Amino acid sequence: MKKLLVIGAGFLQDFVIQKAVSMGYETLTVDADPEAIGFKHAHKHAVVNIVDEQACLEYARQEKIDGVVTAATDFGVLSASYVAQEMRLNGLKYEVAQIIKNKYKVRKCLYNSHVDDTEQAYEVNDHTDIDALALKLSYPVMVKPCDGSGSRGASRVDKPEELKAACNYAMNGSITHRAEIETFITGHEYGAESLVVNGEIHVLGIMKKWMTNPPYYAELGHAMPSCLPSVVEEKAKNCVKNAISALGVNSGSVNMDMLITDDGKVYIVDIGARMGGNMIGPCVIPYGTGVDYMAAMIQNAVGDPVIFTSNNHEAVATKLLAFEEGVVGEVPDMSIIENKYGVEIYHHMTKGMKVNQYHTNLDGCGYVVAKSDTVDDAEKKAAMAFEEIKKIAFEVS
Repeated sequence: MKKLLVIGAGFLQDFVIQKAVSMGYETLTVDADPEAIGFKHAHKHAVVNIVDEQACLEYARQEKIDGVVTAATDFGVLSASYVAQEMRLNGLKYEVAQIIKNKYKVRKCLYNSHVDDTEQAYEVNDHTDIDALALKLSYPVMVKPCDGSGSRGASRVDKPEELKAACNYAMNGSITHRAEIETFITGHEYGAESLVVNGEIHVLGIMKKWMTNPPYYAELGHAMPSCLPSVVEEKAKNCVKNAISALGVNSGSVNMDMLITDDGKVYIVDIGARMGGNMIGPCVIPYGTGVDYMAAMIQNAVGDPVIFTSNNHEAVATKLLAFEEGVVGEVPDMSIIENKYGVEIYHHMTKGMKVNQYHTNLDGCGYVVAKSDTVDDAEKKAAMAFEEIKKIAFEVS
């Protein structure tokens, strides 16, 4: 029985852990949180910070693993790549992982390779003269951490006097305290999910996305099909392939965010060298395409033949359990709501739990997933279930 190490054991990584166990792999995981939910389902675990590359490697060597993955977080990418490199396992080249972890380096690479229509891009840190830079920019711009995850620290800036506060906000969301500034693009946001196997790029799908209003730009849900004109979706897929090639991604999952304008221009705004979060792996790709994404990702990691199954698929929409600030008064009976609206609900809500106003994905409390014949109908089902959850959880007397 081959051994798989999953870097991270949180709520979203737990889906990968459970999938690997169900496929018959001996599944190990590490996380800094001793109460991480994935510890309950893995065969073995260790309390290790996922950004500590050397500690992750020592544990992997001790357990003589056959494959390593991370998912739904950028913070485990370097450690997963480092372990794979040092143990000569399938995985992303470490030097490529280092580039992808830096949003400015990614933007520079894409610009130099003419992958998209970047107009301006700058990197700032504690030593940057932000006041001087503010006068050079063409507004509006987007400011975000160079190595952040889940939209944390991202904001739009419309005038020079707002830049310093936005840069500090972004740098505080960065491990290395650096931020990237790029042109703000007016368009609709979409996601793309890909898997690279033996150097061959498989674009699994383009996903429609819903986002919060400015200034935070956090995801509220995904849907497939994208409902884009076929020629635009094909252009987006080609853009994804070109970006992956330009960056030199040799193996593993790639998650991208892009803005597509009304006239069909495609701008890549973020790239993660791992499976996307927000139920993309467990639900959105499998339901929307018929491909068992997590199974293929795991098979690739351990060096087994990758099977791109293509079962029946249908329209799918997800909605994050994203609320205003408050306290959960009562946890709804989710099975009743699931049966009433024909949806799936995944959550980590508890009675008395304090909920932050939704600004980033980390403020979410879970997900509603709906399938139907059309995206519009799936979205309606998810929205109705969400409203009932919200009413019961926060309006109990």
